[in-house]
Parts: sequence; C-alpha cells; structure tokens
Amino acid sequence: MASLKALKMRINSVKSTQKITKAMKMVAAAKLRRATEAAEASRPYAERLEAVVSSIASKVTVGPQSPKLLAGSGNSDVHLFVVATSDKGLAGAFNTNIVRLARRQAEALKAEGKAVKFYTIGKKGRDQLSRTFRGDIIHSIEPGDLGKLTYADVQAWGEDLTARFEAGDFDVAHLFFSKFENVLTQTPTQIQLMPVAVTAGEGDAVGVSATVEYEPDEEEILADLLPRNVAVQLLRANRENAASEQGSKMTAMDNATRNAGDMINKLTIQYNRTRQAAITTELIEIIAGAEAL
Repeated sequence: MASLKALKMRINSVKSTQKITKAMKMVAAAKLRRATEAAEASRPYAERLEAVVSSIASKVTVGPQSPKLLAGSGNSDVHLFVVATSDKGLAGAFNTNIVRLARRQAEALKAEGKAVKFYTIGKKGRDQLSRTFRGDIIHSIEPGDLGKLTYADVQAWGEDLTARFEAGDFDVAHLFFSKFENVLTQTPTQIQLMPVAVTAGEGDAVGVSATVEYEPDEEEILADLLPRNVAVQLLRANRENAASEQGSKMTAMDNATRNAGDMINKLTIQYNRTRQAAITTELIEIIAGAEAL
C-alpha cells in the first residue's frame, strides 16, 4: 500500500496536470472560434471555384495543347497522397484519423498494383506514415501554426506540386484533410487534387443552365484557374484542419480534465482510508500499551 506521503505527492501532481489541461482547453476554445470563422469563410469560395473549374473543364475537348492539370498524363499508375495534418499533438485522434484514411487508400491502391507516394504537410502525419511508408515520402513540410497560414504560403506548395505533376513524377494527386463539422465531429476527407475531377452536370451546380461563350476561350481560362484551384484547395484543407485540430484538442483536454478530477477523487478516498487506518493502528497500540501497564 502506498504511503501517505506518496499519495499526497501524487494528488498534488494530478492537480497540477488538471490545471494545465484546463488551461489548454480554454486556449483551444479561444482559437477554435477564430479557426472556425476562417474555415467557414473559405469553404464556399473553395467549393464554388472547384465547381466552376469542373464546369468549364466539362465543356473542353481535351487535346495535346490542353493544360496538363486538365488532361492529366493519360495514366493512373502513380498516385501522390498529399496528407495534411498538424505539427502538434494532444488533439485526440485528429491526426490519426487522417493518416488512417490515407493508409487504407494507399494499401488498396498497392493491392491493385499501383505505386503510391506521399507528400506530407504536418510533422505528425509524416511521423506516423514514416513507420510503414518511409521510402515513399518524397517531401515533407512543417507548416507551424495552421491558424496563421496565408494564401502565399500554400501558393508556394501548390506551385511545387504542379511542377512535380508536369514533370511526370506522378499521375494523380489526392488531398487528405479533416473537414470540420462541429466540436465533437471532424470528418477525414479525400479529394482529387490533380488532374481536376470533371463531373457531368456541374453546370447546374454553378448556376449555368444556358449556353455560355467564354472570352478568352475555356482553355486559356483554365490555364489560369487550375493552378489557382490547387492553392485554394490546399488553403481550404489547412483551414479545415486548423478548426478540426482545435475542436479535437478542446474535447481531448476536457476529457483529460474530467479524468484528472476522477483520479483526484479516488486518490483522496484512498488517502483518507490509509490515514484512518494509520490512526486506528496508533490508537490500538496506545490502548494495548496502557493495558500492559
């Protein structure tokens, strides 16, 4: 049985931990509001741009002169997984869920005989993927605080990815991130980043039901919009991740605070029982000594 001194030290240690987790929960709650506003502000623009690009692309006849981001390489043998996570932990299963989705998709593609490479954004994703796919990681980025990322930051990443795609390093690129639903729910999400995914019927989605003539022509517009769309989707993913990270961290720290409170109660009960047993033993010894006299 632990001594009274050891129990007292452990209670004080858990109380100190509880203060830290409570403070971290409050910090996450403050950051969550700003991150949520940023994610919700960027989401409509990113979704509409994706729909517009897909709509225009569906009207273009792909040829030798078409942008490679539209035409693709003509193959789907080599896939690049752009896995966006965070640099920091203590956020529950936020990073793990994104990596788990990417790992499952990678294993499925490899089972089909495809090659899979990884381009990681976030130290946690890189560390987890390196355990099983160390040789497949071609580049890693540590973005720092996701809430402070700007369009200029992700634009540089988009240009790097576009250059690798046009150089033939891979045939298809997929982006993995966590879509923020609410504080308790963050959904791991996968979208095709390169080449642009063309969906039939996208015209209705962007409010285009009549015949439209473009000036300049569609391919020239796409040549400008496609690289921009890559950067916008990267920015959207990281802003969704910023909100998801803080929501998951807030929940994790709340659970940790509650668990610390439960442990303090149990240790306090154990401390009181041990102290009561010690007092009872001392009284018995005193009574026994008095009777001996």
